[in-house]
Amino acid sequence: MTQATTSHQTDTQETTTVKDTLNISEDFYSVQGEGHTSGVPAYFVRLRACNLMCGGADGSLVREGKATWWCDTEYVWRKGLEKNFQYLVDRWNEEGILDWIDQQRVNVIWTGGEPTIPKNQQAIVNFLQWLDATYSIKPFNEIETNGTIYIEDELFDSIDQINCSVKLANSGMSSRRRINTQSLERVMEHDNYWFKFVISTERCLEEIERDFIKPFSIPAKRVLMMPGLDKQEDYHERTKFCMEMGKKYGYTSLTRLHVSAWDQTTGV
Repeated sequence: MTQATTSHQTDTQETTTVKDTLNISEDFYSVQGEGHTSGVPAYFVRLRACNLMCGGADGSLVREGKATWWCDTEYVWRKGLEKNFQYLVDRWNEEGILDWIDQQRVNVIWTGGEPTIPKNQQAIVNFLQWLDATYSIKPFNEIETNGTIYIEDELFDSIDQINCSVKLANSGMSSRRRINTQSLERVMEHDNYWFKFVISTERCLEEIERDFIKPFSIPAKRVLMMPGLDKQEDYHERTKFCMEMGKKYGYTSLTRLHVSAWDQTTGV
């Protein structure tokens, strides 16, 4: 709870600079590769900055043996350019998907970094209000969040699906930084929320149940498991492992379709 309040205080003044812009690290048309809407055509908007540093800067915690994985998009979300709102509509026109976004055949996915950083929250809200007022378009919005920052009312009411991917101890982040009670309870107030857990060993399941599922009373049907997977060569073995854990623990097991299709390539 303290963390969410602090983040809001530090970024409040910055919100005045994003009235008509989004700080975008990358954006691209693809297919949702993981989670509840796997396989759905989607337009990804990756916003700049994150409040966590999983695996350490440039993987430093992995090299020190304090983490088992490193955020593979760090080098992307560290950068960003302020883009006016019309930019995204122009991109959707270029891809030939503007009508599909209007018809909610293509989902818009807000990701990062961390899109719930206060400055990003306000920018998304401003954009969606502008899009509705200018083009009468209300897309189906998903947001990918690590669940450590409280989602304010304006954004909360504008999002159609929350994909909450909390981080485990294998990220190298302390529990104080990874677990925010107020923020996680807020996620569970939404009508369409999902918890995505990345698992590498069976110990991950033990941690998930101990630190998240039981203390927060997360319904089993809202729990999605994905394998710790970022290379095609590991795809089948890691997917099989995840499915075996699904059978054993009774949670939904998924894979990462984008790794199967595009390996480690980003922006596709």
